[in-house]
Amino acid sequence: MLDISFEIKDKILEIVKGDITLRNTDAIVNAANKYLQHGGGVALAIVRRGGDIIQAESNMIIRNQGPIPTGKAVYTSAGNLKSKYVIHVVGPDYNEYAPDAATEFLKMSINSCFDLALKLRLKSISVPAISSGIYGFPKDRCADILIQETFKHLEKRESLKRVEFVLFDEITADIFANTAKKYFEIYKNKK
Repeated sequence: MLDISFEIKDKILEIVKGDITLRNTDAIVNAANKYLQHGGGVALAIVRRGGDIIQAESNMIIRNQGPIPTGKAVYTSAGNLKSKYVIHVVGPDYNEYAPDAATEFLKMSINSCFDLALKLRLKSISVPAISSGIYGFPKDRCADILIQETFKHLEKRESLKRVEFVLFDEITADIFANTAKKYFEIYKNKK
């Protein structure tokens, strides 16, 4: 099992190969669709392990707010999961946007998660490879964007104490680990 961590201003960025539904962080991030219908991928795994309350609360959010725009995040309780919350973020479908627009929406997505986590006063969060599954975002570009934005976040005074990327498969985990190493070298050379 891959598990590698980096220290950035007394905060931790970790890359883990594993099951995000088993993580013991304050929140786990769900790569959701705009209707918060958790029917496949990581979303389905979260509801299966966390219980129907997650889907019920998601349905209530949609009834009250309507569909969630791309790049935005909302939260529910975590049901039976070890986490306190599930942050549901709607990442970009890579095939629906020009590459530059998809990049900006992916940046918005991860930063919406961070903003919501700070609003909830969370210390730690587990994040999947947002938009890299059925939404088709190239894994290397996805890793580059998500990790770069995470480094920016962790360098701020007001930030989470720990961000972990939890990747289900070996290939994605390796891509994220190599990308994190690259940004950590840049970070170290800046100090």
